[in-house]
Amino acid sequence: MDRDARLSYPFPTPPEAGAAVELADGVLWLRMQLPMKPDHVNSYAFREKDGWTIVDTGLDTGSCRAAWEKAFAGPLNGAPVRRILVTHHHPDHIGLAGWFETSQGAELFTTRTAWLMARMLTLDIQPSPVPETLDFWRSAGMPSELIEKRRAERPFNFSDVVAHLPLGFRRIQEGDVIEIGGRQWDVRIGEGHGPEHATLWSRDGELVIGGDQLLPTISPNLGVYATEPDADPVREWIEACERLRRGATATQLVLPGHGRPFTGLPERFRQLIDNHLGALDRLLEFLGEPHTAVDCFKTLFAREIGPGEYGLALVESMAHLNHLRKLGRADRTLRSDGAWLWQRS
Repeated sequence: MDRDARLSYPFPTPPEAGAAVELADGVLWLRMQLPMKPDHVNSYAFREKDGWTIVDTGLDTGSCRAAWEKAFAGPLNGAPVRRILVTHHHPDHIGLAGWFETSQGAELFTTRTAWLMARMLTLDIQPSPVPETLDFWRSAGMPSELIEKRRAERPFNFSDVVAHLPLGFRRIQEGDVIEIGGRQWDVRIGEGHGPEHATLWSRDGELVIGGDQLLPTISPNLGVYATEPDADPVREWIEACERLRRGATATQLVLPGHGRPFTGLPERFRQLIDNHLGALDRLLEFLGEPHTAVDCFKTLFAREIGPGEYGLALVESMAHLNHLRKLGRADRTLRSDGAWLWQRS
């Protein structure tokens, strides 16, 4: 999504690996490199009396571990990590939580759903795509030759980039008030991108920890997967934005999971909602004739989708089609090859 003049970026230069930018007294912005798009994830360190609280960790990769080791020797001044707070279960956010727990005795704080999802996925190791996944790809209209190619490949496994999560965590939930870095924070739960995604709002009105619920220049992926093929994350996302926006002010500094910290949150909420409403309108017009989810890529995203983005595009296309069906604005029929054909009602 395009940037808007009413959004501003007070800290224009991201930190290098292992370095940090101080955003407020005792609040450090760090950045971990990722081997895919987006090519980084933001982590934040909050100074405590006896060490640090870290928000989101990066993947369990050599480069992320090396960046943290460099940070310990540099901006973190060798002080221990006492607590890890994870906004949601995706691997770039929880990947090193278990490492901090076992190596430093840190305590993990997150939502119950995030912990259960991450714990389950680290234990679910698949050497090849399971039949349910193959059927789901087929239902989305993935070409048969690509299905056969992927059938022969080892799929991504959560445990590839997420350290083992020990038993035990501290639950946070809607309505909680917790102290981080000498500030009191209200926990407010988002949905759509990840189930029970935590956002935290400082009671002094200065800071918001947004995770991937509140990103400055892109809309986070809203995906449907073989695990719940009839899910409607688009509805969950829009409802969460409408609910969360009631606490937004133009002066809050938002600490996002990707991109640069920004101000102008009320305008950003408007953009995030309008982005998906506009995509749904384009999709409805395109569905005057029957199409598969894969057919909808260019209409939905208004650009060509490359191989590296194909999987995310597929699950988001299915999500928007499911939403139109839940609204009664689109129907689907099963093609002989197992693909759903979607058409405007």
